[in-house]
Amino acid sequence: MYRTSFLNRWLHLLLACLLIFSSHVYLQWCQNHFSLELAYKFAFEWHTEKFLLGSVFLAILYFFLSAFLGSYKVGSFVYVFMIGLAGFVTSQKMNYRNEPFYPDDIRLMFQFQMFRDLIPNWLFWLLFIGAVIVLFLVMCQLILSLKRPKWFQVKRVCVLCVTSFGLVSLSQFNQEGNIMRQAYNKTALWIPYSQEMNYYNVGFVGGFLYNLFVPAMEEVEGYSQEAIEDIVARYNTQAKAQSVSEEKPNIIYVMSESFSDPSRLNGITLPTDPLTRYREQKQTTISGQMLSQGYGGGTANIEFEALTGFSMSLLAPQMTTPYTMLVPKLEALPSIVSFLNAQEYETTAIHPYDTSMYKRKEVYTLLGFDHFYDQTDFEEPIRQENNPYISDQSAYEKVVDQLKETDVPQFVHLVTMQTHMPYGTKYDNHPYKMEGFDSTAAEDYLEDIHISSEAFVDFLAELKTLDKRTLVVFWGDHLPGIYDDTIKAQNEDVQMHLTDFMFFDSKQALSNQTDLVLSPYYFAPELLVNQGLSISGFYELLHQVAQFLPAEENNQSYQQGNWEATRTLTTEQAAIFRDYQMITYDILAGKQYSRDSFFKAVN
Repeated sequence: MYRTSFLNRWLHLLLACLLIFSSHVYLQWCQNHFSLELAYKFAFEWHTEKFLLGSVFLAILYFFLSAFLGSYKVGSFVYVFMIGLAGFVTSQKMNYRNEPFYPDDIRLMFQFQMFRDLIPNWLFWLLFIGAVIVLFLVMCQLILSLKRPKWFQVKRVCVLCVTSFGLVSLSQFNQEGNIMRQAYNKTALWIPYSQEMNYYNVGFVGGFLYNLFVPAMEEVEGYSQEAIEDIVARYNTQAKAQSVSEEKPNIIYVMSESFSDPSRLNGITLPTDPLTRYREQKQTTISGQMLSQGYGGGTANIEFEALTGFSMSLLAPQMTTPYTMLVPKLEALPSIVSFLNAQEYETTAIHPYDTSMYKRKEVYTLLGFDHFYDQTDFEEPIRQENNPYISDQSAYEKVVDQLKETDVPQFVHLVTMQTHMPYGTKYDNHPYKMEGFDSTAAEDYLEDIHISSEAFVDFLAELKTLDKRTLVVFWGDHLPGIYDDTIKAQNEDVQMHLTDFMFFDSKQALSNQTDLVLSPYYFAPELLVNQGLSISGFYELLHQVAQFLPAEENNQSYQQGNWEATRTLTTEQAAIFRDYQMITYDILAGKQYSRDSFFKAVN
């Protein structure tokens, strides 16, 4: 009997090792666009040491689950379900967003409304039923495990303590002196400016651990209260010297989901243009291309930049979603919302979707919005054909209703949903085609942007009929994640991150500059300065940075009409940019010395 028990233990251990190694290969397979060859080469030819280190993490997780549940069989089942789901999410993100699975995405996996909209019904219910079965097995096993003998419980607690210690240690992966990080550092080449390449180089597990908690931003050399007060005094003085109008027009931000011009991409032509009226409109005003932080997703990050004026390129690369990872931890966050609130504007956010996405309800409260209207606040909204999302037409009608309610100056921030993925099942007829890239998803997307752009142009026409002057900043947050490798290969990486933007004035003609390139964190200062409105010292600083570095994200810097991998600044420009870095650190990771004196109108 002893020999049988001994052999069973070794058999369980062998099967556990096979499960752990195979699950690790599976994660690499999902990450590498289902290339078994790449997964195999990573594990057994190119990065065997990092593969083994990642397997240690998976082994600790596996034995933790088995000890916690008191059963290797149930623990194995739960482990397989978790790894299977992680691999599936990874494959979807890599396919649609060229982006791997981050630790913060675990929270998003519980956004059931989002999952229902993004994946087919049969798959959603399959995953849902699977989750219910797993939860049921876990509850039953936990009850049964309490009836096991004392010697078993002692062994179980010992394994649980050891694996818990291991997981806690691994959660501190980015802390100085971490044993696992030191082991990775012997051979790992970390690439902070490209998470996709980072995961390829160090593997799924290494990339996942690298994105665990770190400070939002490294401290800028010379940071102190005195240094901040000097910056505040200099730029507040410069802002006061500006001549400004006392007028307070309405200001509308429109972040249009996945809106872009496909004809900008090499390899694609549009025989029939779905954006005819939009093109006519943008030729009459200030417009151009916006450098987006994301491709196929990352809406909240672009929104964070546009509302706050802070560039994510200055943050730690692990800060993948500030709305969920950073903003809730702050006591206050200056923004265009708080800036206008202090000038007696009424501020409203409108997002015709679920409020729980990216913690928008909590974030908008912290930013200072007076009102937040979500999908539950739309009465009988229009949905175009089979599109599950509320139409842009209904969203714009909601904005107009808000403007008509009062004579108080309004700031309205609209985040649309009509053109959100998935594409391919929204419309029955597809009058617009892409030559060079033929897919139902592409045809669906063209119909989406056609309907969306028509609604936007009609919205601008209606604003002209209102008595009060209204300024509009319109932009697409990112390109849709529909393009295959053939199209991507024909375009530089930066081309896959450029969308459209436009400034509009309902009462005055703006100069028809149509070739500008801008990052979203410049929207507020450029609009206010160009229209001669009140600004803060912070917006004066941002405006000065925009003159020599109008767009920058990750390893892409736009300077003097050219794209460079790294910024090249003169001594004077570097000093101004360092001031911007210092203020960014002060607000997002420092003591917020500048919060009360640098972000309010000074004239």
